[in-house]
Amino acid sequence: MTEPLPQGATIGILGGGQLGRMLSVAASRLGYRCHIFEPGAAPAGDVAFRVTTAPYSDTAALRAFAETVDVITYEFENVPTSALDLLESLRPIRPNRRALAVSQDRISEKTFLGDLGLQTAPWAAVNSESDLRAAVARLGLPAILKTTRLGYDGKGQVKLESETDIPAAWAAMDNAACVLEGFVAFDREVSVIAARSPDGSVAAYDPGENIHRDGILRTTTVPARLTAGQRSDAVLLAARILNALDYIGVMGVELFVTRAGLLVNEIAPRVHNSGHWTQQGCSVDQFEQHIRAVAGLPLGDGNRYADVVMENLIGDDVLRVPALLKERDTAVHLYGKGAPRPGRKMGHVNRITRG
Repeated sequence: MTEPLPQGATIGILGGGQLGRMLSVAASRLGYRCHIFEPGAAPAGDVAFRVTTAPYSDTAALRAFAETVDVITYEFENVPTSALDLLESLRPIRPNRRALAVSQDRISEKTFLGDLGLQTAPWAAVNSESDLRAAVARLGLPAILKTTRLGYDGKGQVKLESETDIPAAWAAMDNAACVLEGFVAFDREVSVIAARSPDGSVAAYDPGENIHRDGILRTTTVPARLTAGQRSDAVLLAARILNALDYIGVMGVELFVTRAGLLVNEIAPRVHNSGHWTQQGCSVDQFEQHIRAVAGLPLGDGNRYADVVMENLIGDDVLRVPALLKERDTAVHLYGKGAPRPGRKMGHVNRITRG
């Protein structure tokens, strides 16, 4: 596909969560339809043109889905390889399969970043309790043991404070392939949301400063507390990753700010929670930017015209919505999910702190 998608074309989205929901809204503003493929509950289905509810193992459903769309993207990167093999034979997938392969496996990701000359936390592959003990001896404690695949929002990881934690930590991983990450003394965590188009153009948003609690993002604040040099380095680093992957779409790059420079924590080949602030801070938010990229349209201006604090509404936080709706310079975004439960992202708010 070399020409931009025409008006009325359909973009297929793998995954029906809140990111797919906001992508669908952005696509509709640009005259596109979205078809969601989701095995379970699909908040995105409320605002999409069409929804297919089927497991990723259902080849007939995958084929039928692909026949109705012009290009395929995703809001959820842990799609089984077998499903991607089939879909890619029928329609283009943007971002590409290499970006998925790198991001789906923490060891592949860290190896890729190291090959680019980028710094990460010290790490070691762990496939047994004895491997874990050897890794602890080499990297020291505290450290974090993470599964190489499928972990997100604090899931699939355990912090080790002392050697007595090793047996329980390894048991919690249930013999899954893991990576041990050494402790990094960092001043703050920031993330860069950047996009790349099929013609190689790159547009990046200002880095946001992130606060996590219990492994889940709580707030992102822009502007981040960075020097001009750090801000420039962060954006250039993200562009380097995008170009190395021949990437098309929006990517989130999480970074640790340390005295030794910027370390890459992880990359996410999709629109990202820490980029939600762009909805109130920029003329073209990350969701529209992603749709523009995968549809082959020119990228939008990523300049920020307001200072924003994004706060996730997690679990019972959603009960504050009536009060939040009364707050000045505050935009409430709800995901249309059911009853709140601990750790469940129900929505977010963007507070404009300076316009």
